[in-house]
Amino acid sequence: MKLTFYKYQGTGNDFIIVDNRLFKIGKNDTKKIAHWCDRRFGIGADGFIMLENHPKYDFRMVYFNADGNESSMCGNGGRCITAFAKYLKIIDNQTTFEAIDGLHEAQIDDNGIVSLKMQDVESINSNNDFTFLDTGSPHHVKMAENVSDINVKLDGAAIRYSDLYKANGCNINFVEQLSNNTFKVRTYERGVEDETFSCGTGVTAVALAMHANKKTTEQTVQLITEGGDLQVKFDSSGKGYHNIWLIGPAVQVFKGEIEW
Repeated sequence: MKLTFYKYQGTGNDFIIVDNRLFKIGKNDTKKIAHWCDRRFGIGADGFIMLENHPKYDFRMVYFNADGNESSMCGNGGRCITAFAKYLKIIDNQTTFEAIDGLHEAQIDDNGIVSLKMQDVESINSNNDFTFLDTGSPHHVKMAENVSDINVKLDGAAIRYSDLYKANGCNINFVEQLSNNTFKVRTYERGVEDETFSCGTGVTAVALAMHANKKTTEQTVQLITEGGDLQVKFDSSGKGYHNIWLIGPAVQVFKGEIEW
């Protein structure tokens, strides 16, 4: 079977996206998904996304890590599938869709900037060494003096596979503060098992953690990643964080066909 695919990237976090409204691909095609995400023997991507019909909302997002396993929420993937839905003329400039962690709203402007509403975050656990929170995916946030000098793959894997997270693993974020509301972030992602150029749920976690830990007083935070700049806006209250928006570009790179 020939399958049309699309390649999208959001600040260097890249995805293979397919229109699966006719359900040609099953969720158990783990080996094939992993193969096509391989950068030497397949198309190459950090993740694989299927757009499917939804009985009530605009569409359903089904996300797989590069290892072929269905995974938790991907923020940049959510922004990219919003751009894809507009390309398919499923939506205009606004949408509501369902992902594994529930419903998301999103908006896309004429310049391809996508604003994705994330789930509310009520629990943030901080200690002297790191902060843990879940922004649709679990994240470990650790401050560093110079993130450019960190071996993210080595140091990130050491934490990801430590006793802290040996049950389900975790995404690891290393953070350097550049100004009151600007932070440089590098992320090790589980399922990719390497550094990615950007992580949407990761920068969201960093923005909230920095505010919770009083590293910033701003509720609009700028995040600098290896693949580009993102912005996170939110409201805070005694019950946690809500009205959280992840904002940045989403770009179609190319379109092709594969034998599935």
